[in-house]
Amino acid sequence: MTYDSATLEQLAKDADDIVSRYPVPRSALLPMLHLVQSVDGYVSPDGIAFCAKRLDLTSAEVSAVATFYTQYKRRPNGEYQVGVCTNTLCAVMGGDEIWRRVSERAGVGHDETTADGKITLERLECNAACDYAPVMMVNWEFFDNMTPESALQLVDDILDGKDVHPTRGADTVADFKSVSRVLAGFEDGRADEGGLAGEPTLAGLKVAKERGWTGESK
Repeated sequence: MTYDSATLEQLAKDADDIVSRYPVPRSALLPMLHLVQSVDGYVSPDGIAFCAKRLDLTSAEVSAVATFYTQYKRRPNGEYQVGVCTNTLCAVMGGDEIWRRVSERAGVGHDETTADGKITLERLECNAACDYAPVMMVNWEFFDNMTPESALQLVDDILDGKDVHPTRGADTVADFKSVSRVLAGFEDGRADEGGLAGEPTLAGLKVAKERGWTGESK
């Protein structure tokens, strides 16, 4: 491995923290992959070797997991992972046009990164946010009810180095490495930012209460 001594020392410390959460060490692999991604910006060969050695796994076993999940990147990722949902509802609500316009503006296609390293673009199958379609995500923060114009403004702001503000959740979008560290299980102190579920999300619950519906079978 080519990590310098300071980086390797911090990685080992963080890895010990992660492993301590699990009764079986190999169960820590998923957050460990996020950890090395927070350092390298992707799951690098060094990161795979580190995880394998720390968890007593083979590099093939680690690679098999890293290549299965799309949140793990196998080449250097952009500072912002920009995803456009083009699944059924988002598509008919304008997602396909948003994708076309965003791809043209950024100059990259699916799973490609801009030359300046700012954006890695991704065509998403579903953001599980159909009540706010069409939806985009930036480093897994939601941008709801998007239009081609608002999507292009979002991309321009990222390319210009401006802070971008998701519709809900954190006040601003953190960079890819910082978010990867959070996904590894290390808090960034921002969990209480943003509001609660919005009106579209709660519409079904409201109707159920009005009509006295419950989950109990009769």
